[in-house]
Amino acid sequence: MAASSSIVSVAATASSVPVLPASCNFSNLREIKKQLLLIAGLTRERGLLHSSKWSAELAFSLPALPLSELQPPPPITEEDAQDMDAYTLAKAYFDVKEYDRAAHFLHGCNSKKAYFLYMYSRYLSGEKKKDDETVDSLGPLEKGQVKNEALRELRVELSKKHQARELDGFGLYLYGVVLRKLDLVKEAIDVFVEATHVLPLHWGAWLELCNLITDKEMLKFLSLPDTWMKEFFLAHIYTELQLIEEALQKYQNLIDVGFSKSSYIVSQIAVAYHNIRDIDKALSIFNELRKQDPYRIENMDTFSNLLYVRSMKSELSYLAHNLCEIDKYRVETCCVIGNYYSLRSQHEKAALYFQRALKLNPRYLGAWTLMGHEYMEMKNTSAAIQAYRHAIEVNKRDYRAWYGLGQTYEILKMPFYCLYYYRRAHQLRPNDSRMLVALGECYEKLNQLVEAKKCYWRAYAVGDVEKMALVKLAKLHEQLTESEQAAQCYIKYIQDIYSCGEIVEHLEESTAFRYLAQYYFKCKLWDEASACAQKCCAFNDTREEGKALLRQILQLRNQGETPSTEIPAPFFLPASLSANNTPTRRVSPLNLSSVTP
Repeated sequence: MAASSSIVSVAATASSVPVLPASCNFSNLREIKKQLLLIAGLTRERGLLHSSKWSAELAFSLPALPLSELQPPPPITEEDAQDMDAYTLAKAYFDVKEYDRAAHFLHGCNSKKAYFLYMYSRYLSGEKKKDDETVDSLGPLEKGQVKNEALRELRVELSKKHQARELDGFGLYLYGVVLRKLDLVKEAIDVFVEATHVLPLHWGAWLELCNLITDKEMLKFLSLPDTWMKEFFLAHIYTELQLIEEALQKYQNLIDVGFSKSSYIVSQIAVAYHNIRDIDKALSIFNELRKQDPYRIENMDTFSNLLYVRSMKSELSYLAHNLCEIDKYRVETCCVIGNYYSLRSQHEKAALYFQRALKLNPRYLGAWTLMGHEYMEMKNTSAAIQAYRHAIEVNKRDYRAWYGLGQTYEILKMPFYCLYYYRRAHQLRPNDSRMLVALGECYEKLNQLVEAKKCYWRAYAVGDVEKMALVKLAKLHEQLTESEQAAQCYIKYIQDIYSCGEIVEHLEESTAFRYLAQYYFKCKLWDEASACAQKCCAFNDTREEGKALLRQILQLRNQGETPSTEIPAPFFLPASLSANNTPTRRVSPLNLSSVTP
């Protein structure tokens, strides 16, 4: 593929779209602002409102241009002049969503702008009819079964134009969208890559490309233009692929070069922290963002997820009421209200609002996943499975949907299915301890204990969120009569609990002390056994066992039984633990590549 600058210049000549080549660095922010203002206008003329909004928001974050540097309007070609009346009328109809009417008056127009609006009107007309057919007759779970009837015709016409090299950057973008809708993913990726070369400033093409990339390897093989827009694309795709460190580094670089006032970048950083479960940091950024942009609705559903996790009912209630006042018929608003009702354990109402969100946008990923969670709460496993499957259809990178399917099949006692879905979730989130613990439990049920041990060890090694991996690993060692390894796991578990000062379920803490008391007792280490037995007395479920063990130890001491000095056993007191005395020296690292469910 030729260098991006030559492609852009050729495209500009062919399409009469006066777009400046997007340079590969940020040395001239004034030039970048000019480009953003220009592309905001070009996308607005073609009805691509989300791309126009993105460009305008980014331009707003940069310093204002003096009058002498403001761009003049793009020159009008002979073709544009001939189609001006038809285009102006059709654009008015397009803006009020009369798509068929707009297409009718644009039929036969020759200018690139009018042709794009003609094809785009036909595409949106088909999408609108598809949604209208399902909105009353079917529930949102069946919505994906209805197709846009206009897609095949559009593909045939756009394919001919593409082969004749008559499509500009916007036409290539629309052709890619049509191919994606027809599930022709490989062809769609090629066309979107071509669109980014021809018109690198159009954010919509980059975003569509982002939605089709499933892993980092796929990203490496793409021949992308060397432009500053690529940095925004890479930051976005890294966030989507859960490569959060790389994403945060990219966003920090963008802030450093001059985009510090961009609400888009701030919101993306908050989403990135949400994805790595740094809840405090994400909440802090979202709260700051709402102060800067109080009427913003984008990403507020993600903000509500954080409030839900922290059980912040009053804050979530305020957010829901606030968004209702701004726009009650936005997808994000419906999801926020759904989260509010879910936090109040009103799961039927919550599911109703997620269904409303899906009526507004059947491809809204978050609503499908959250609705699956609600059906799980209502014990409706078949509906939950259907919702999670729809979420995966929308975005195969959604680890929450894969994980939800795993949980659903776990409830249905189908461990092989369960293992498959947990493994897919683990592939998407390799450093998420919850996926690893779930995988370990699955392997344990299938009696694949070696793999289960690997999973529990890895869950502990990557930072166990729920503080359960060591306990499960210890119980597994108990089951395999590996008493020393089990004791080491319980020791490390108690160390971790006391070092972080977290309040944990007494059951697991008492289980650890009970096992260690019995272990030290068998090793004839009376002091350690006595210390653990005394700890057991603090818990209801182990109090009697602790007292009985203390009596036995006292009796043996009175009989003159001497403590053992021969058996090498670990001590539970932190001071007597060496850094090497942990399960990491005894259990192999996780390697599941050769294991198939």
